[in-house]
Amino acid sequence: MQTRVLTGITTTGTPHLGNYVGAIRPAVEASRRDDVDAFYFMADYHALIKSDDAARIERSRLEIAATWLAAGLDPARVTFYRQSDIPEIPELTWFLTCVASKGMLNRAHAYKAAVERNTEAGEDADAGITAGLYMYPVLMAADILAFDAHQVPVGRDQIQHIEMARDLGQRFNHIHGREFFVLPEALIEEQVATLPGLDGRKMSKSYDNTISLFAGGSRQLRETIMRIVTDSRLPGEPKDPDNCALFIIFQAFADEAETAAFRRALLDGIGWGEAKQLLYERIERDVAPMRERYEGFMADPAAIEAILQQGAQKARAIATPKIAALREALGLRSAGALTSMFSQPGTTPKQGKMPRFASFRDADGKFRFRLFSAAGEELLLSVPFADPKAAGALQKRLKTLGATAAVLQLRPLGMTLELDGAAVASTPDYGDEPTRDNALAQLREALDQLAAQD
Repeated sequence: MQTRVLTGITTTGTPHLGNYVGAIRPAVEASRRDDVDAFYFMADYHALIKSDDAARIERSRLEIAATWLAAGLDPARVTFYRQSDIPEIPELTWFLTCVASKGMLNRAHAYKAAVERNTEAGEDADAGITAGLYMYPVLMAADILAFDAHQVPVGRDQIQHIEMARDLGQRFNHIHGREFFVLPEALIEEQVATLPGLDGRKMSKSYDNTISLFAGGSRQLRETIMRIVTDSRLPGEPKDPDNCALFIIFQAFADEAETAAFRRALLDGIGWGEAKQLLYERIERDVAPMRERYEGFMADPAAIEAILQQGAQKARAIATPKIAALREALGLRSAGALTSMFSQPGTTPKQGKMPRFASFRDADGKFRFRLFSAAGEELLLSVPFADPKAAGALQKRLKTLGATAAVLQLRPLGMTLELDGAAVASTPDYGDEPTRDNALAQLREALDQLAAQD
């Protein structure tokens, strides 16, 4: 069984070495594992909280997408998308807002820190604080809960947001009496490297001490590394590797043998200029091929757009049925769905009549079954089975599944039902999306009826 892991990247800046070592590289490596179902998205709605510079956000979205792809992210293996391409996320944000307590949001670290800064400066407590900043935890919860993520890799300063997402999901589940949401866990990766910046503090855009990953090419990379602050020890004097920014950055890129050799060189008194040159050469060895791919993507924004749109389709195939189920629970079901189930001539079910299965054998000898609604409309056709017992076992499982547990992947004009990550049945193709969406409501109703009967 796969673990769904979700990571967001705020689109407010140009990726630097710290981003690559601390987030991008480990995320790309994790995405290659067979037991991981990776969701990576560009958090451009979150960026609006931090910046009102439209050109900066637009440029950052392109640079970040190109960086992840250049670093080896395979869009065929992961779901890679922009937050703003998923309309279900802001809709879910509002649903969660309606169950979020103001007291919980008052305790959010970012909001409390802003209030404290205002108080210390003698300002009104809420001066300059937007509702966007205040509601940030709810939007983040929607990012996570929309896709039933099991794990969210975060730093320790973000654990509170995952706890809030759990609280909101749990509260919604309790109010509406069903397990609509998977409750996520914070994934704290203690071994992920944190790189020092030019001034020795943590590399961060906030400190303006970053080393750009690709921007400016190899020349700027070298010039920036040469500006890293070091102490006054002269060539020939031993340097302390364990308190040396150059060494910490070097070992984030080097293998054990290279790291040991660089440590020895520092202890033996290598000059700072020569040490910086060695650091540049080691980083450039890894970065140069990625930079070439990055420049290729940056020169072809249409290719990036196509990849992101495909990712959005994959993401929405999960989010759309989720929101449909939530709308139904909230009393927001479309009138068309009710009409299709109860008002069409000849389709009104008789009192007490239930959805039913019909088993049959294909011409090639394989066993299959159909699920019909109480009104007699075909809802699902199973995949073929060589063993009739396997087909029967699937029928038995569907009788207890219920709509909430059903994983339905949308196709342009139909749906596929998945269990344990494998497609087990599909709907017919419908004439248009509204008809498909009405059929989705019927299928969910039928699954709930079967589960209630069982």
